[in-house]
Amino acid sequence: VEVGVGLRAGPGEDVIDAGGNAVVPGLHDHHVHLRALAAANASIDVGSDDGLDALRTAPGSGWVRAVGYHESIAGPLDRHRLDELVPDRPVRVQHRSGALWVLNSTALDAVGAADQAPDDDINAGDPGVERDERGVPTGRLWRADRWLADRVPPTDLDLAAVGRAAAERGVTGFTDADPDRTAADVALLHAAGLPQALTLMSADGLDLPDGVTAGPRKRILDDTTLPTLDELAAWIADAHHAGHPVAVHCVTRVQMVVTVTALTEAAALAGDRIEHGGVVPPELHGELRRLGVTVVTQPNFVAERGDRYRVDVDPDDLPHLYPCGRLRAAGVRVAAGTDAPFGRPDPWAAVRAAVHRRTRDGHVLGPGERVDPATALALFQGFADDPATPRRVAPGQPADLLVLDRPLAALHRWLDDERNHDDENPVTVTIARGEVCADRR
Repeated sequence: VEVGVGLRAGPGEDVIDAGGNAVVPGLHDHHVHLRALAAANASIDVGSDDGLDALRTAPGSGWVRAVGYHESIAGPLDRHRLDELVPDRPVRVQHRSGALWVLNSTALDAVGAADQAPDDDINAGDPGVERDERGVPTGRLWRADRWLADRVPPTDLDLAAVGRAAAERGVTGFTDADPDRTAADVALLHAAGLPQALTLMSADGLDLPDGVTAGPRKRILDDTTLPTLDELAAWIADAHHAGHPVAVHCVTRVQMVVTVTALTEAAALAGDRIEHGGVVPPELHGELRRLGVTVVTQPNFVAERGDRYRVDVDPDDLPHLYPCGRLRAAGVRVAAGTDAPFGRPDPWAAVRAAVHRRTRDGHVLGPGERVDPATALALFQGFADDPATPRRVAPGQPADLLVLDRPLAALHRWLDDERNHDDENPVTVTIARGEVCADRR
């Protein structure tokens, strides 16, 4: 409402003494999956070298849910590997990418996967239940989240805990990037009473409560089921005709090329986004600038997964992974999200990753993509409907504010320091929508 020197508190107004430290706009995580994050918090993490061993001793007696697996841990996973670990309980393990679930034989029987005809469309055209050369399910289910959700026991979701943890780290807003939205999803998220402002992708046409807004329509692309250029352009045009921008999931070079071409054919709309930008070759920078789309990227993946990228990614693509600095230099609009739970739900770690681009083993990926601390922080300070435009501490701006434990210059020095500060949190007070929602003083 007012910013100035010597302001006096009005009746009933609380006073927070910042002690000479900085007050900055709150952080908005522009790409997160809240239900999956809450479910991951209630799951076994098998993302480390000894993660699979934890399945053997999982507590309880029913379903075992695990997350974070990658082939680099113990090779490819299928029903037979899981049967060796846990033969007598249903087990489902989510791949780190979020695109794949692997079930053991007990779980496959429980969900009726063996009864699923190979040509049944369980997931809007995606591959669904993978089968071997004999037609027997391998245990690998692709992009089948909704199909599985109707066949497995519900996971207890503590969304309120997700909101509290994020508030303590300064997150005052979320854009939930789930592609399939239902009224039940909306009701569940609203009932959690999250202190953060909430924007939901693919929520147009649903009845949204106060404090919840509809984001762009989401479309996930997979190389194996890539739509034709005409199909994708028609989908974009339909969304635009209804007044809705689009958000297209692009993690490979071919997905980027098809999406940029389809956006050019359909004509971009204000608010159109490209999610992830896993590989953005320089020859597309000019067209992205002309289209005016925003690339919502995840610099944290460079820090979290960079050492595997150096092994697994095509050398021609390696310099263009999750770009930021060169995109901005080319005039492309850029913002960031954590993609939690597929990335760490800590925007400060992502900000530091945007500054350093350093992997856990100390390698720098794409040094030309590094940005300065102020620019990196602004990646998480944009408006929900305009992620690349940073909010300010000024009258008329949203009352989403952070009181830090240090002045702004000290914050920038901390972000610029290459030593590991992953567990450090510079936020002391978080104010979301004008209300204190976290106070660590």
